Amino acid sequence: MTTRMKIGATSLLFVLCLSAVSLLLNLCCLSLLKPCEVPVKPRRSFLDNGVGLTPPMGWNSWNRFQCNVDEELIKATADALVSTGLAKLGYKYVNIDDCWGERRRDPQGNLVANATSFPSGMAALGDYIHGLGLKFGIYSSAGTGTCCETMPGSLGHEQQDANTFASWGVDYLKYDNCVDPYTSPIIRYKTMSEALNNTGRPIFYNICVKNDMQPAIWGANIGNSWRTTEDIHDNWDRMLYIADMNEFYADYAQPGGWNDPDMLEVGNGGMTYSEYLVHFSIWAISKAPLILGCDLRKLSNETLNIVGNIEVIAVNQDHLGIQAKKVRNFGRHEVWAGPLSGNRVVVLFVNRKRKSMTIPALWVDIGILDNVPHRARDLWQHEDLQTTFQGNMTMTLSGRSCKMFVLTPLS
Repeated sequence: MTTRMKIGATSLLFVLCLSAVSLLLNLCCLSLLKPCEVPVKPRRSFLDNGVGLTPPMGWNSWNRFQCNVDEELIKATADALVSTGLAKLGYKYVNIDDCWGERRRDPQGNLVANATSFPSGMAALGDYIHGLGLKFGIYSSAGTGTCCETMPGSLGHEQQDANTFASWGVDYLKYDNCVDPYTSPIIRYKTMSEALNNTGRPIFYNICVKNDMQPAIWGANIGNSWRTTEDIHDNWDRMLYIADMNEFYADYAQPGGWNDPDMLEVGNGGMTYSEYLVHFSIWAISKAPLILGCDLRKLSNETLNIVGNIEVIAVNQDHLGIQAKKVRNFGRHEVWAGPLSGNRVVVLFVNRKRKSMTIPALWVDIGILDNVPHRARDLWQHEDLQTTFQGNMTMTLSGRSCKMFVLTPLS
């Protein structure tokens, strides 16, 4: 959703300094498989919740429904995660975005669910979701109001709201950055991080601060994921723009904390089937949270085939947790690659052009020794290629499409 952020002179100087630091760090980390020489600070300094060891998977209400949310929609969506089999594949979080609460707090200062949209209350809704074996997510803002200005934010009420969320059985908090008072987001987001920790309940903490605040640099110590981009939209060019922005921060992702390029648009109708394949593939290899944003009650077979691809999901959930990068860029077609557990490598060929293109992937770019042959598994065709590859592999792709492989060494 659109975040209206107000940045004072001090905050602007702070952001510019962080941008310079980010550039220096990324120049140090250009090689795919060579570790960055910059010392890595210990993580979980303020958040030690034991969640997010792999990227979260689930659903969020915003992309498709925005403020048109109610209790019946959330229950039906939770039911659909189970009935479609997506829950068994790892899609566990059912996350309500903005507009779920009353405009004012109760006399005790507590957030309360909108009595019309959520008549049973959030605790009962959480119980329903948990009863299906799923997890319950909710939304707030690090300001005095939320982004749609339909309900209060949590600024100044962090511990009170964290306690409320924990009492409702919340498992995931998306914490946006709207109606803020010019203060540093690091301070405001750290305060909520500590408040969540104090509850004793493991709650996945999603830092939703736009990229101009550089949350990838400071978010790892206080959250489980952080936005690296502007908002996504359901079209090809915007999706690729978001993917490119997120890739810049690849070195900041690791188990316990992930780069978040925003929610998935697969199934919302703005792209073709092959374009959605590219969208889902890039998010998967980027170790991005796989948070669906479509209407799961009306899930098409095509959409289910994409988001339910167990082999692609396995790449995203690989316990090594290293985000893939572009290793060869030809302008409008490219090769992405990243290491997986078991000495394997995932390789993604992407053709951004409308016409067919032949794209080579060189072992030297991928980080594989030239003299080591590999077998290739096509993750979208669910088949092993009959040819073994050594030194390189070359693929021909139709317009606006991708091919995705896992390479396994033969010796």
